[in-house]
Amino acid sequence: MALDKGYIQVYTGDGKGKTTAALGQAMRALGHDLNVYVIQFMKGNIEYGELEMSNRLAPQFTLKQMGRETFVDKKNPDPKDIDMAVDALKLANKIVEDNSVDILILDEINVALDFKLIDLKNVMTMLDKKPEKMELILTGRYAPKEIIDRADLVTEMKEIKHYYQQNVDARVGIER
Repeated sequence: MALDKGYIQVYTGDGKGKTTAALGQAMRALGHDLNVYVIQFMKGNIEYGELEMSNRLAPQFTLKQMGRETFVDKKNPDPKDIDMAVDALKLANKIVEDNSVDILILDEINVALDFKLIDLKNVMTMLDKKPEKMELILTGRYAPKEIIDRADLVTEMKEIKHYYQQNVDARVGIER
């Protein structure tokens, strides 16, 4: 089964749930025999639950982390962080050009743009090349206006209250 038409979705904002919403969309799609590929910008070597599940759901579901396990310094990013984000965008372009999946999720791409690890112009060019029947989902805080304007669906997660404020660390199975 293929989608009749693919759209561009954006999940952004300062609230929890952007990646979770995109992965929920992936689970729904997998239930209808669609193929999903997730590229995680700026995430790497972290045992997120979705990484473990990708092994169980392969080959219909693929997840590739393309970052280091450390936080990126926004004011002075390590050249390795830039290289990894550029490589992630190259992989996204290849998947778009090959038209090889039904849904492509670019997790944290908006943050990579905000941190200037990748160029907005290159992302916009990729969006323009999106195949008609491919769904493209972009997540992360700080979605640029150009991405929001180009998207067909934009959801902003807004933090009202979060237990991080009570010094609760990221929990296995919930935040990672």
